[in-house]
Amino acid sequence: MAQKVRYPDRRRPSLFWVMSALVVPPFNLLTKYEITGTLPPTGTAVIAPNHYSDIDPLITGIAVWRLGRKPRYMAKASLFRVPIVGWFLRKSGQIPVERDRGAARRSNSMGAARELVERQSVVVVYPEGTLTREPDSWPMRGKSGAVRLALESGAPLIPMASWGAQALVPRYERKLHLRWRTPIQVRVGDPIDLSEFAGKHKSRAAVEEATRRLMVEITRLLEEIRDGQAPDELYDPAKHGESEFGLPVSLREQAAAKQGRVRRGRRRSGRESAK
Repeated sequence: MAQKVRYPDRRRPSLFWVMSALVVPPFNLLTKYEITGTLPPTGTAVIAPNHYSDIDPLITGIAVWRLGRKPRYMAKASLFRVPIVGWFLRKSGQIPVERDRGAARRSNSMGAARELVERQSVVVVYPEGTLTREPDSWPMRGKSGAVRLALESGAPLIPMASWGAQALVPRYERKLHLRWRTPIQVRVGDPIDLSEFAGKHKSRAAVEEATRRLMVEITRLLEEIRDGQAPDELYDPAKHGESEFGLPVSLREQAAAKQGRVRRGRRRSGRESAK
C-alpha cells in the first residue's frame, strides 16, 4: 500500500483557512476542476502558469491549494495600500512589487521574493507578465522573472497550464459570466531542468534561453489540454506592433472608435434637445 503524501503547508493554521472557507465553496459551484500532476509536498517552488484571463490568479490559487500548498503571488504594491485588501495580502504573505522600472525597485521586489522562497513557500509567477497577446490565447514570449527567481534561489521551476477560465471571464474583460460547473483543466509539469544555467542568472543569453524552454513546456502542457497545435514560434507582441501591457493596439483602436461614436451621439442628442 502506497504511503499517503502529507502536505504540512495545508495543515498549519493560517489566514488561508479563512480565505479558502470564504472563496472555495461558492467557487466550487462555478467550476469543475480536473487537475493532472502534483506539487512538492514541502519546500519551496516557483510555479509558472500561462495567463489568458483576468481570473487566472484565482483559478491558479485554488488549484495550488487543492494540490496541498499555499499560493503566494507577486502583487502590485498599490494593492497593499487598499484598506482590508492590503491587510489580507500582507497577512497571507503576498509580495508587493512596484511598477516603475527603477533598478532599486526591482532589487527590492526580487529580494522580497527570495526571502519568501527562503521560508520554504510556493511562489506563483506569471512569466508572460500580462495576458497573452497571441490571437488564439496560446502562450506568448515570456519575461525573465520566473527563471531568474528560480536560478537565484535554487528553487525548482514548475510549469503549469490551465484552460477554461475564459468561459468565466473572457480575455480583456473584467465582467464575471456566471456559468455553473465550468470545466477547468489544469496540468502541472515536471520541473524545468536548469542545471546547465546554474550560476548564470546574470547572463542575458542564458536567462533568455531558459525562459524560452519554460514557455515551450507551458505551451506543450496547454496543447495536451486543448488537444490542439500551437504555432511553431512563440508569439512576440513587439514584432506585431502591439504593446505588451494594456490592451492590444487593435482593441484600443476599437475602444477609441466606440468612444468616439458615443461622444458624437451625445452631441447630436444635445443639439436636438436645444432645438
